Amino acid sequence: MIRRIMEMEINNPDVVAEVTTVFEEYEAALMSNNVNILDELFWHSSYTIRYGVNENLYGYEAIAAFRKARGKVNLDRVLMNTVITTYGRDFATVNTEFQRQETGKVGRQSQIWMRTSVGWRVVSAHVSFL
Repeated sequence: MIRRIMEMEINNPDVVAEVTTVFEEYEAALMSNNVNILDELFWHSSYTIRYGVNENLYGYEAIAAFRKARGKVNLDRVLMNTVITTYGRDFATVNTEFQRQETGKVGRQSQIWMRTSVGWRVVSAHVSFL
């Protein structure tokens, strides 16, 4: 097992480009509060988890319900220090810091992405403020 991990290709340029594109799609949907795209980009599974600033959401249904109930809030932010790392062809992490434009508040976000039969999907996410 350890040998297989050591042989895994880290940051294949083609895979990094794929994940970068889907992460940018996620970010654009977040900024415009496009709930349909945000819901689409989370894995539709009871195993999906999202820890937010004030909520712990277990399963896709809970995440979708949260987004629907949240409504339009000030989500404008600037990203800083975004790091995308891919592991093989089907697994990636995206970590970023952000600053809310309205308040200046600084936070961080971690996502785990997995390639599925319908494309890249977030399987786990965590958002918090410093």
